[in-house]
Amino acid sequence: MSSTEERRFQVLRAIVADYVSTKEPIGSKRLVDRHNLGVSSATVRNDMAVLEAEGYITQTHTSSGRVPTDKGYRQFVDRIAEVKPLSAAERRAILQFLESGVDLDDVLRRGVRLLAQLTRQVAIVQYPTLSASSVRHLEVVALTPARLLLVLITDSGRVDQRIVELGDVISDEDLARLRDLLGNALAGKRLAAASIAVTELADDAPEDLRDAVIRCATTLVETLVEHPEERLVLGGTVNLTRNAADFEGHGVPGSLRTVLEALEEQVVVLKLLAASQDAGRVTVRIGEETQVEEMRSTSVVSTGYGAAGTVFGGLGVLGPTRMDYPGTIASVATVARYIGEVLGER
Repeated sequence: MSSTEERRFQVLRAIVADYVSTKEPIGSKRLVDRHNLGVSSATVRNDMAVLEAEGYITQTHTSSGRVPTDKGYRQFVDRIAEVKPLSAAERRAILQFLESGVDLDDVLRRGVRLLAQLTRQVAIVQYPTLSASSVRHLEVVALTPARLLLVLITDSGRVDQRIVELGDVISDEDLARLRDLLGNALAGKRLAAASIAVTELADDAPEDLRDAVIRCATTLVETLVEHPEERLVLGGTVNLTRNAADFEGHGVPGSLRTVLEALEEQVVVLKLLAASQDAGRVTVRIGEETQVEEMRSTSVVSTGYGAAGTVFGGLGVLGPTRMDYPGTIASVATVARYIGEVLGER
């Protein structure tokens, strides 16, 4: 990149920083006064004219300053050399807060609340997807001599409990045999493979345990192959209303309303998180890059969360295109990392 192109990027970066901070169009005089650009006002004005001609900034009104376009934000994001790090104290506080979650639901709710507070945007966390989950443990508990409780725990922290009614009473010794048979057949397998294994187990079970195995297997197969609608946790929606002006001027009448309505459509939000399948890699989609008509006045910063090389689901924030991208990227990456660690250790 030539020195002239680099200087123009510095001008663009200054415009983005000031506009995110002030919400006001930025003029050349303010840039010269606030930033040590090392060039004259005339040079800055010329650079701004070139940036505008190339589509990186635009003039909202005659004789007003300039604001970044989606293309300008994209150029800025692509050249973020250093993401603003969270302090050690902040990271420690985030981890401790998440570790205090009593179960999967609580951890995800805490994660959403944290992310919304850190970024002042709408935070979204997708529940662990079933296709990515493996069976960590199956516990078989006798509620009565003829009624069992099956507790299935996945590596993503999901817990399913089902009651099985036996046709006859079962002894403690046979219960231990049944527990071992089922546990050995399921442990460590992905849910799809586990459902096949438990079906085969019913065919090959010892004669004296066959009825109990078949009853348990039938219940487990229903649990393993069920694919309920993907669930999401959202938080901080009120943050959008605090920045209502950011959604005007995008050619969408009542655009804040359309964004709020789209957020209620779970399939739309899931689509926004769909590309977030690599834990540790943060994706930023700006304006029309979201490929959702109702969201073209927004940006989505997202990533995947998980543990031991397995991605459980997506996580991210949604807000106006005028956002603190370095800070938001750091917050999304940190919260995703610690949610994955906490769930992976349970």
